[in-house]
This record gives sequence, structure tokens and C-alpha cells, in this order.
Amino acid sequence: MKRRNFLGLVFLAPGISGAATARSSVRIGLTPVFLNDQTFLNRWQGYLEERLGRSVEFVQRGNYREITELVLNGRVDFAWLCGYPYVRYREHMDVLTVPIYQGEPLYRSYLIVGADDARTETLEDLEGRLFAFSDPLSNSGWLVPQARLLAAGHDPEGFFARTFFAGAHRNVIEAVAVGLANGGAVDGYVYDALARLHPELTERTRIIWRSETYGFPPVVARNGVDPELRGRFRDALQGMQGSGQGRALLEQFYLDGFGDPDAELYTGIERLMRHVERG
Repeated sequence: MKRRNFLGLVFLAPGISGAATARSSVRIGLTPVFLNDQTFLNRWQGYLEERLGRSVEFVQRGNYREITELVLNGRVDFAWLCGYPYVRYREHMDVLTVPIYQGEPLYRSYLIVGADDARTETLEDLEGRLFAFSDPLSNSGWLVPQARLLAAGHDPEGFFARTFFAGAHRNVIEAVAVGLANGGAVDGYVYDALARLHPELTERTRIIWRSETYGFPPVVARNGVDPELRGRFRDALQGMQGSGQGRALLEQFYLDGFGDPDAELYTGIERLMRHVERG
């Protein structure tokens, strides 16, 4: 299998890379994994501004590539990023803190099909059919199913009749629910959250496989962020469990809190990446 280079990343000149530091506001990048709710974002923004003593700006983009480029080019200070781009570009960023979900800093990839599709029980049953990935830089929505196909001896390039990238994980779920795709791979955390928020959507799909666990998408800091700001932002996130306002926000996240990452947390994703790149 040919190695895919999904990021045509452009690194800016050294003098430009510190642009985010010069701004008075703290810029935080959010990927499509985030369950978009402007009312919630406004409340979270207020919480962070109160604890940081600085204005906060959320920078939202439609795909992981754009957010990753913003981190690498110094256009945001922090970002909630998928573990896959973090592993690929970890020399340019650091994990600041990691969300705790159902008691652990872990999540899974789900393989889903339509609820009425009684004949599909495994990934192999989807051979020659239509499949939806979420994003080419998504661990759960691309890397995991690619690695699983390779491990089973299949050529991911020709296994499906057609594939497409739907973007956000919710888009994958919607595509499968309405029959635009026979199957799809999604972030289990997002799927579980949508099952609570919009059961009418997830009930039109069915989970046929859950992967092993991987490190939850981390909150990263770009290289060069002021150490004091790094510490204050980390403390603001990790302190959410200790305040009533913070706990209420975490409940809307469906998260238990934020914690310090283990040194080995993302080795599973790194193994998948090496396996897929080798083909």
C-alpha cells in the first residue's frame, strides 16, 4: 500500500510562528470531533476567561488538517486535537492534558451499519460496498479501519467499491443512517454522546464492532507557548471537576474531567500509523 501524505503543511517563517503569543486573546482550536453548540461554547469561553484573566477565542475548522496547520504555524495557542495528527507531529506540540471519559483517558472506534441491514455483521461483509470515513487524519474514523483491513490481509485501496470522507463523525453517522453509505467508522465517544442527545439519529444505525481502546484526543499546546499560560490553561481545565460551573460543563461534554497523560498513552495509535504506512 502506498504511503499517503494527507498534510501539505506549510511552515511559516520563524518570525511569524510567534504570532499567537503577541495577541492579547488566547486562541484555542477545535476540530469536528467537538459537539458544536454555540450556547455551550459561550459558557465554556466565560469559564476559561475568568480563570485565565485573558480573552479567549475558539477557532473552529471543518477538518483536522486545518486545525493541525494552525497549531504548527503558531496561529493558535492550544487545540483539542485527534491523537493521530498529534502522533505524526508530536515534535511540534505537547500534550497539555487529556480528557477522562468513563473513568479513563481512553476511547474506541466503532464500525456502524444501517439499523435495517441484517446481513452485515463484520467488516468483511462490507467488501465491495460503499463506506464512509470521517477524516484522513482521524484515528477512529480512518486509521483504525485501515489497520484492521491490513491485519486481515485485505488491500484497503480496493476492498470497498467506493469510499468518501464525510468530515465530522456526525456526518458519517448521518450518511449511514440515510443509506448514503453501507457502513462507516466513527469516534465511539461522539457516537455515545449523540445517542444521548439525538437518539433518533443513532437508532437508525447499528454498531457491529468496537475497537480496542486508544488514547483519547488530547488538548495540545503548540511549541513556544508561554510556560505560565500553559500552566494556567492546564489548571483551568483540570480544575473543572472542582467547581460547580466546571462540573456542569463537563456534564455537557459527557466527560469526567481532564488529567495528566501517561507517557505510553498514544503508543497504540503510533503502532497503527507505522503499520498502515508500511502497508
